[in-house]
Amino acid sequence: MIRSISRSLNMQNRAKSRIPGMTQLLSKRPDQFSLGIWPGYFSRAKEVYVWDLDDNQYLDMSISGIGANILGYADSDVDDAVKGVIEKGNSCSLNCPEELELAELLCNLHPWAEMVRYTRSGGEAMAVAIRIARAYSGRDKIAFCGYHGWHDWYLSANLSTNNALKDHLLPGLSPEGVPKSLNGTAFPFRYNRIEELERIVRNEKGQLAAIVMEPIRNLHPVDGFIESVRNIADECGAVLVMDEISAAFRHNTGGAHLIFHQTVPDIAVFSKAMGNGYAIAAIIGKADVMQAAQKTFISSTNWTERIGPTAAIATIKKHQQHDVGNHLIEIGEQVRKGWKVASKKHGVPISIGGMKPTSHFIFHDPMKMEKKALFVQLMLERGILASNLFYAMYAHQEAHVERYLNAVDLVFEAISTLDEQEKIHESLIGEPAVAGFKRLN
Repeated sequence: MIRSISRSLNMQNRAKSRIPGMTQLLSKRPDQFSLGIWPGYFSRAKEVYVWDLDDNQYLDMSISGIGANILGYADSDVDDAVKGVIEKGNSCSLNCPEELELAELLCNLHPWAEMVRYTRSGGEAMAVAIRIARAYSGRDKIAFCGYHGWHDWYLSANLSTNNALKDHLLPGLSPEGVPKSLNGTAFPFRYNRIEELERIVRNEKGQLAAIVMEPIRNLHPVDGFIESVRNIADECGAVLVMDEISAAFRHNTGGAHLIFHQTVPDIAVFSKAMGNGYAIAAIIGKADVMQAAQKTFISSTNWTERIGPTAAIATIKKHQQHDVGNHLIEIGEQVRKGWKVASKKHGVPISIGGMKPTSHFIFHDPMKMEKKALFVQLMLERGILASNLFYAMYAHQEAHVERYLNAVDLVFEAISTLDEQEKIHESLIGEPAVAGFKRLN
């Protein structure tokens, strides 16, 4: 039975008139799940449990704060560290010592790196990395692979065509508001397609300021791919920027580039999981490249507050002490195995992708978005917050996975039966899930 979410739905209706797009983050918009049934707002969260505005409790087996809460919600060790500095003062006319302690910790984890700058979110950290690369190289143009945020430098790839980012972020993203003068400054290449990067380098004739990529996302690198990217960057004089915002801390304590290959970047960018939900991002790099930050203006008052660095230090230390990366991989493997078993058992075809700790599945069906919404709905009926994505947290244990997969088995069976009866659409209480970026009225 679906629980009452009247307070949550009322809040969503109020938000539509006050917040463009209803939320600050596309991935948290209710229409990405099922508008009308997804609770949308939380009153409190602890470990792996979430309570909505109507005080319904859910086991969260979904997006775990979009991967930010890598230890679990309201982790006591991290929160205690943060409370300690709040009592001593979060902001001051002087600088907090935690920013240096965190810099030294990050450089110890990544011995190739020598210097660090901070922001408080991943997208702005990537914008800082691009500014530093341009200042260092004296060039403007960027070749990139993967998803790197919402800033002008990235969305400018869609000025010439709305489909340039379809293999990296979302199809059809409008670059409205991005200066048209940036057309021709950002060029995408696909992961494991080294020939596409080679073509960009040939066409741009030594004008690349940076080559930007994620170390891993949906695919593992083929032999020699990352090494070839590094060689090309060296040959054309571009700064190699490794975007670790999504990948870092999922497999090890630090950057995924440390374990998937031994190639050393010039800059690496971290955020997301580094503070277990507290706002913190870091740009680390080689000293000669990072010193270029002093040739341009990069500065913000809130980059000097104390909570972010404190949360990051506590998160990283606990992550390392408990080998959290290995736990996330094991939990992710269990979930993926369960998806495969339920899919085969009930004849519901799916494809599975992503990193093991941040996995997803896609229904193979013209009604895949209706089936996604129905999956969300039927899991909510069982007290589980779930979508076709699963982001593992350290707080997730085998008992949580067992409860979740038992529900997945029942829900896949129901979807199979309703599909045979051609009753998928009429069984929906909310709306079908939305794919990609669309205006929410």
